Amino acid sequence: MQPRNMSMSGVVDLAAVKAAGEAKQKAEQARAEAARTGQAPVSGARLVFDVDEAGFQQDVLQRSTEVPVVIDFWAEWCEPCKQLGPLLERLAAEYAGKFVLAKIDVDANQMLFQQFGVQGIPAVFAVVAGQPIPLFQGAAPEAQIRQVLDQLVQAAEQQFGIVGAPVDPQAVGEEPAAEAPAPVGPYDALLEAANQALDSGDLGGAIQAYKNVLSDDPANPEAILGLAQAELLQRVQDLDPQAVRKEAAENPADVQAQIRAADLDLVGGHVEDAFGRLVDAVKRTAGDDREAARLRLLELFEVIGADDPRVTAARTALARVLF
Repeated sequence: MQPRNMSMSGVVDLAAVKAAGEAKQKAEQARAEAARTGQAPVSGARLVFDVDEAGFQQDVLQRSTEVPVVIDFWAEWCEPCKQLGPLLERLAAEYAGKFVLAKIDVDANQMLFQQFGVQGIPAVFAVVAGQPIPLFQGAAPEAQIRQVLDQLVQAAEQQFGIVGAPVDPQAVGEEPAAEAPAPVGPYDALLEAANQALDSGDLGGAIQAYKNVLSDDPANPEAILGLAQAELLQRVQDLDPQAVRKEAAENPADVQAQIRAADLDLVGGHVEDAFGRLVDAVKRTAGDDREAARLRLLELFEVIGADDPRVTAARTALARVLF
């Protein structure tokens, strides 16, 4: 049996995560405060930007692990492109960070044009978790484009847990603005108490303390991470590791057995094994079993943190088996 005062030191150090993610936390707290006070959101990134082959990896693939990236393939000589482009830019501003728009000039970027298998322009694709998704070709009606974008945003959130952060609609085409200072909030003492409860093995107390923070500040990254860790530890505290691993090995089609084994993998520091086990479960199953494996994988992503390259790789693997 696992002891009740289990530690996550082998997986994630809360203090280290807090220090490393300080800038990100400040930006998210500032956005949350702006939402509460009705102020304009802080611009954290461009909504519309040009992409070339050299910048595709960083500007599109890496960014797609945090927000859906819509790609507009266009050319200067293409008249329908001149109709569709401004419409997509206006919608990017209206959706205010739920997706970002990457514009690719096909004449200057033939390799990308060929890699996506574009048959004609204008052509619109999306990239979610590193996975390309064809959306539509030609200058479609605005109502149809809105429907496609709504479906894209919903699928990115429900299937991958990927949502864009609210940004200032006036930021279209601008360089990223400097982050505003984070407002002083009452969270330090609450988070310290939650962290101490987690470290001491008071998992119920830790879970409630993190939820108290999140009820007032839903975007607080340390509380999100701490809650995911505490819930994971609570799930595995009464498991017999040998029995769980034996059951998972003997019953590869048993999704719940694989979920329990993945939880133990993560607590033991075997992050890639946990992610790979659940990606395989998603690949092999359908219906409720597939959904259960996918949701647990998203929960484990929260434990490690969205910026971890192992999460990025697993999101891409998940996209491949879902699409």
